[in-house]
Amino acid sequence: MTTRVAIFVDTQNVYYTVREAYGKHFDYRRFRAKVTANREVVAARCYAIDKGDAKQREFQTILRTIGFDVRLKPFIQRADGSAKGDWDVGITLDAIEYAEKVDVVVLVSGDGDFDLLAQKIREVHGKRVEVYGVPQLTAASLINAASEFIPIERELLLGG
Repeated sequence: MTTRVAIFVDTQNVYYTVREAYGKHFDYRRFRAKVTANREVVAARCYAIDKGDAKQREFQTILRTIGFDVRLKPFIQRADGSAKGDWDVGITLDAIEYAEKVDVVVLVSGDGDFDLLAQKIREVHGKRVEVYGVPQLTAASLINAASEFIPIERELLLGG
């Protein structure tokens, strides 16, 4: 029997943590090949903030070409100068929805807010949760809540 997998990528988190830790970019193509090997992909989604610039649109096209469904939310600049734009609730709702349909939920993020999600999927749905993140920038609570933590290191970096 083939293992069914759903992949959820917190694109902003991955971009900033990989850049901070390594000064490089995440290799989405290599990641997808690794995580989907001998598995049936039920969903593969990247969640991003849309600032509307050409370089970002080009990146989103590349993600779609690789096989990701790109979900966009507008970038909101507040009057006080702060910015708003995260997908935590959207990722959580989608992951819970797909937990019923798959054997493995893959979450790419270091955000500790997802620890409860990983725990719920494991305990309530009895599913495996694989978390990919930059080791030194991933919340310990998320690492502990995962079935398995896979570090984003050299082989998952562009030019790595």
